[in-house]
Amino acid sequence: MISTPPTAILDQVLALVTLFSSDMERSDRELGLSPSRTHLLWLLQLNGPQTQRQLAESMTVSPRNITGLVDALVETGFVTREPHPDDRRAVLVTLTTHGHDTMTRMQADHEQLADDLLRDLSPDRRERFSADVATVTATLAQLIAQHEASQ
Repeated sequence: MISTPPTAILDQVLALVTLFSSDMERSDRELGLSPSRTHLLWLLQLNGPQTQRQLAESMTVSPRNITGLVDALVETGFVTREPHPDDRRAVLVTLTTHGHDTMTRMQADHEQLADDLLRDLSPDRRERFSADVATVTATLAQLIAQHEASQ
């Protein structure tokens, strides 16, 4: 059996990443969002209302950056700021009905895309693919960490 060169596999992964990025950019643009705003909305969808400090920590960005993101999402009707029930100094960022509906639709689209992309893979091949992607992802994270540590 002829082995596929590692560079050919990397090229396939890069093509896949490019397609995913283009699709996400298109989807965000249609909704009037950016990747950062979408990320913040996903956090709220998955974890419920959060303080801006919690969001900043989850996204590893500055509180000032979160303030700008939340301001834009409040302005476009995706989230509100509500008083925190236990800490009068804090506010909770909460999805509005529009934000919740958008994220529910986005989550359904995400699940449908996963089904569409993997439908031709048997359960065994899905498990192998998942394990292989996890291995490559962990290796890339390790290489990045090593590079950053050497800087």
